[in-house]
Amino acid sequence: MVWLNQLKGDSITWLLEDSNPGVRYLALKDVLGAPETDAELRAARKAAHQSGAIAEILAKMDEAGFWMKPGPGYNPKYRSTVWSLILLAQLGASVEQDGRIAQACAYYLDHALAGGGQISSTGAPSGTIDCLQGNLAWAIRELGYEDLRLETAFEWMARTVTGEGLSPAQERQSPMRYYAYQCGPMFACGANNQMPCAWGAAKVMMAFSKLPNSQRTPLIERAIQRGVDFLFSVDPATAAYPSGYAEKPNRSWWKFGFPVFYVTDILQIVEALVNLGYGNDPRLASALELIVEKQDEKGRWALEYHYAGKTWIDFGAPKQANAWVTLRAARVLKVAGEVA
Repeated sequence: MVWLNQLKGDSITWLLEDSNPGVRYLALKDVLGAPETDAELRAARKAAHQSGAIAEILAKMDEAGFWMKPGPGYNPKYRSTVWSLILLAQLGASVEQDGRIAQACAYYLDHALAGGGQISSTGAPSGTIDCLQGNLAWAIRELGYEDLRLETAFEWMARTVTGEGLSPAQERQSPMRYYAYQCGPMFACGANNQMPCAWGAAKVMMAFSKLPNSQRTPLIERAIQRGVDFLFSVDPATAAYPSGYAEKPNRSWWKFGFPVFYVTDILQIVEALVNLGYGNDPRLASALELIVEKQDEKGRWALEYHYAGKTWIDFGAPKQANAWVTLRAARVLKVAGEVA
């Protein structure tokens, strides 16, 4: 594994320590590439679900399948259903390991997926927005939940990127149109002064990366290509995407964190692009170099953007070396190295 030469220290051994069962499980699976039949991996997956953060979050779930309060689950941040599902997916939770996860996914789609495929903060089509759509489409796929309704969610998401079959927001009589937040093609967002939002683009492209080639319709393929073109419209290391109401890109772009909700970092842009097969694209070189440079002398990455005290549990001390962030970086470098 030549990519390991980019690490300044043996951070992989650190990720494999028993003290953090969730990180250990994902490091075995995603970094070392242990097969699903591997006994050590199976034991680690079981431990992650029974004694780690996954177990703590699932213990907070209502028996009906929601967190905090019934409904589409956007509020309150960051403990309601939306954020709990996103977090569980980032922790490596699986429907195969715990039936409650499938129950939560089904409950969420029942209450948050509108008829046109819009994943919504309110349950109505007008509550759709790229970051939410992408995050939950990715999370539900990552959790391993299969539901035919997701096909409509991915189709809607692809149409919002390309503009195919959608009317302007002003045409309120149209059965398929844009809305106040999801306001136009190419990730245009009302929260970003109706300009393309790279935060939303990262989530949408992460979701598309979860679809195998056999499930990518021509529409989805066109949406992926346009999304890739947008993310490469600037050097990702500069994050010089349209910033809406600000003169400069948000400083959070350069603060690697865990978990990752709608606020996005450069590392997630790279995650999306390498997972779509662009790990050896020369346009990604500066961003990959930036990632490598942010490690410490032990080959570890710090927790720079955090949600301490806001989620069900905390994931480490701010500004200190962090196993979850290091896992994210190692995973990206591995995938990029494999296609180089």
